[in-house]
Amino acid sequence: MVRLSELSGKEIVDVRRAERLGVLGQTDLEINEQTGHIQALLIPTGKWFGFRKEGNDIRIPWKYIRKIGEDMVIIDFPEE
Repeated sequence: MVRLSELSGKEIVDVRRAERLGVLGQTDLEINEQTGHIQALLIPTGKWFGFRKEGNDIRIPWKYIRKIGEDMVIIDFPEE
């Protein structure tokens, strides 16, 4: 189990694109109000193309997070 406070400041890296997407703390979380589980990371847009966009954010569902390390969150977001 990962605490929300432990996620802050970690870089988000897409393993398929070998690309840094942002830093947690500069992102928002989509949380299920009934269970309290994180459903997705919402990263503010600007230069991030190729992702499914919702409003002004990139939505990365929690199921695409592969590893949470000391400094990084590794995601494996499928090509579209």
